[in-house]
Amino acid sequence: MAERILVVEDEEPIRKIIVSMLRTAKFESEEAADGLEALAVLESGKEFELVLSNLMMPNLDGIGLLERVKDKYPDMPVVIVTGVHDISVALAAMRNGAYDYLLKPFSREQLLNTVSRALESRRLNVENRDYQRSLESLVKARTDQLQAAMSSLERSYNMTLEGLGEALRMKDSATEGHSKRVIAFAIGIARAMGLGREKIAVIARGAFLHDIGKIAIPSSILSKPGALTPDETAIMRQHCFHGYKMLQKLPFLAEAGEIIYAHHERFDGTGYPRMLKGEQIPVGARIVAVANALDSITSDLPYRHAQSLGAAREEIRRWSGRQFDPQVVEAFLSMPDKIWDDLRNHIVDN
Repeated sequence: MAERILVVEDEEPIRKIIVSMLRTAKFESEEAADGLEALAVLESGKEFELVLSNLMMPNLDGIGLLERVKDKYPDMPVVIVTGVHDISVALAAMRNGAYDYLLKPFSREQLLNTVSRALESRRLNVENRDYQRSLESLVKARTDQLQAAMSSLERSYNMTLEGLGEALRMKDSATEGHSKRVIAFAIGIARAMGLGREKIAVIARGAFLHDIGKIAIPSSILSKPGALTPDETAIMRQHCFHGYKMLQKLPFLAEAGEIIYAHHERFDGTGYPRMLKGEQIPVGARIVAVANALDSITSDLPYRHAQSLGAAREEIRRWSGRQFDPQVVEAFLSMPDKIWDDLRNHIVDN
């Protein structure tokens, strides 16, 4: 289909010459005698690929027409024709959005070259816009697909976590409430330390599963009412490694596995199973160590009764720098007692 050009020129003889030049080059064209008439033609619904407009016209001049065309038809290039041989006039037209300008008198070759360049520029702009829209649509579709896949994966992760938690509960029912409280305490401490949401999510998973390795520990040792023998203690301490090995085969729990492996390490390097020291211990494990101790001290155990929150705070303070990371202890001690009571009561209620 031939490209359509709207020729806007108040001098009819010149307008007819321009239209004749365009038609010999196989362009379709329509005429308008001034800017207002040109706007009426454009608003009639007819489609054009280019406006070729004189600068000086009655009613609405070329600059006025240019401004309205660029506002309502941003993809349509406008070429200004002028008999004023003043470069500032041409520059003003370009600043207002004209693609190019032609100085009267001009040859047929000059006219067609300028028109061809303007139309090619329009084609490129339209193709680029369409490509951009297509790309945005593709990105949105891929993003939607990815979000759906991530939601499905997250559901699978949650089901895996629930399954692991249920397996541990069946082995040792007392561990379920303990794990939930340690999660709540660990998240509270992590937030007080200003850790990011993704890091806290990993710590929460590590806290929930920190005792998962106890599945491999004999029930006679787990539920023994008295103190463990040295041999039984050695077996009990293996639960860190057992839990780590279980989760290493689940990529989304690998970081949580590192927390499980290290949650009984001590800040001074005297813990187990690898005697890690200071920042060799993952920060999540250092947080879980304090949360775990807080719940253990304030809960009834087979070999002793629960102690007060004040006693737990004092015990954790005393072991700062030895068993516990001083920064984690500082964050823990900075939090009001009511927070821990509320968290514990919330776990009990639910």
